[in-house]
Amino acid sequence: MPAPRWVARANRRFTNPVLGPLLTKLPGFAVVHHTGRKTGRQYRTPVNLFRYEGGYAIALTYGPTTEWVRNVLASGGCTVVQRGREIRMTEPRLIYDEKRRPVPRFIRPVIGLISVNDFLFLKPDLNT
Repeated sequence: MPAPRWVARANRRFTNPVLGPLLTKLPGFAVVHHTGRKTGRQYRTPVNLFRYEGGYAIALTYGPTTEWVRNVLASGGCTVVQRGREIRMTEPRLIYDEKRRPVPRFIRPVIGLISVNDFLFLKPDLNT
């Protein structure tokens, strides 16, 4: 079972504002810039991002039905900022993998503690 919703609310309110600026510089972390499908507003969501099979995988610690995931799927992509670089991403798709292959071996037991088996796969837009 992914992390409870109250953890997401606490992170959004307290942790993300403090750590958000650092997350675009640390390995394994990134910030997803996406557009709300209902509001049209611009949002930023901190994530764990890893290279995987010609693209990138995001570990969905709160599950595949979060608003930001639904926004990225609906719009067909997003922009990711990692280590100071902006990368336009396309072709989002959900991956379910109980072996957690989209993340490095040493991360698998850590995300296994909260039963993360869902990932968002994205391909970099080579036309930008």
